[in-house]
Amino acid sequence: MPAPPRAVAYRRCVERQLYVVGDVHGHLAELTRALNAAGLVDDSGDWSGGDAELWFLGDFVDRGPDGIGVIDLVMRLSAQAGESGGRVDSLVGNHEVLLLGMHRFGDEDVPGAPTPRSFAKSWNLNGGLRSDQDRLTPEHVEWLTSRDVVHLVDGHLLMHSDTLAYLEWGGTVDEVNEAVRAILTGDDLAQWWECWRKMTTRYAFRGPEGGVVAGELLKLMGGAEIVHGHSVFADQLGVMPEEVDGPLRYADDRVLAVDAGLYSGGPCLVVELR
Repeated sequence: MPAPPRAVAYRRCVERQLYVVGDVHGHLAELTRALNAAGLVDDSGDWSGGDAELWFLGDFVDRGPDGIGVIDLVMRLSAQAGESGGRVDSLVGNHEVLLLGMHRFGDEDVPGAPTPRSFAKSWNLNGGLRSDQDRLTPEHVEWLTSRDVVHLVDGHLLMHSDTLAYLEWGGTVDEVNEAVRAILTGDDLAQWWECWRKMTTRYAFRGPEGGVVAGELLKLMGGAEIVHGHSVFADQLGVMPEEVDGPLRYADDRVLAVDAGLYSGGPCLVVELR
């Protein structure tokens, strides 16, 4: 007797390999080597992962030498993976908001701010590279602004930032994505700034109540675990970033952190989710 459709669908999910990569911050060479070691790209940097699914959690740019090169690679792999029955996609991180905000508003003061603030000032303070701005194209802008900020796949709630600020945009994955996409395709500088500010917040799942907080978020948005980047977790382990050799599971096993601090000497982790 054939298995019911639900069992068949579950078996397909288990057989397909699912990977995530955290904050790359312009380190194209390290990313390419890590993807090659995981069997997802060949020696030429082209997709070799077949029907695997690969998600980047945002922060392609700033603090490293070639943010636009990283975006170009991910966009190319997305097209190649689709031709092989696989998928490569990305979330929007706070540094994508910063990159795009600098591109759109420059040094224009944020209205209503208690002190003079602008995307240009924050971009300079947070490792922005002129070369990334100079090479940013309309195609890059369109691709970045059409990405999700949260995504649910096979029971994993993917988020860039370890924050509850996403809930200020809605209580479901679709509501949050639609709200942020409306901001990033609009011209309201104050809303853009609030989006950047909210996505810089962090550490919502640390501390003795972290598991409870994570559990409440999962009840609202779905999934069995949260997977995030944004916050380098070496400090939670009490080690230097270069001593990290894998992701960190914490908050009563409800949260998986994958940002190993590549820009500060840590490894580029390509994490398989099971």
